[in-house]
Amino acid sequence: MSNHVSWMLEFEIQAGRADALRDLMTEMVDATKTNEPGTLDYEWSTSADGKKCHIFERYADSAATMVHLATFGERFADRFLAILKPVSFVVYGSPNAAVRDALAAFNPVYMQSLGGFSR
Repeated sequence: MSNHVSWMLEFEIQAGRADALRDLMTEMVDATKTNEPGTLDYEWSTSADGKKCHIFERYADSAATMVHLATFGERFADRFLAILKPVSFVVYGSPNAAVRDALAAFNPVYMQSLGGFSR
């Protein structure tokens, strides 16, 4: 079992906010890629109709996850939540108590590892 923490987030995109989403996504991806070496995957996708957004994130461990969450809270949370309405939040891996506490306001579902592997 790895120490990775990952999640899949699903959001509804607020009407008329597609351009704002694209701009914010670009800023967040650039900041994450440049400043967070413990972020292993950070992928944004939208539905064909432009109404839904999924974000897949995977971190090396809970410490890397906390770095990302701190940056998100300080720089992006207000703008992000003005554009995207949370629908579901599913967490995988081995988040520690600090990560779980930091995510508590989003009411995530935690999945238990059953088997498999991570490279």
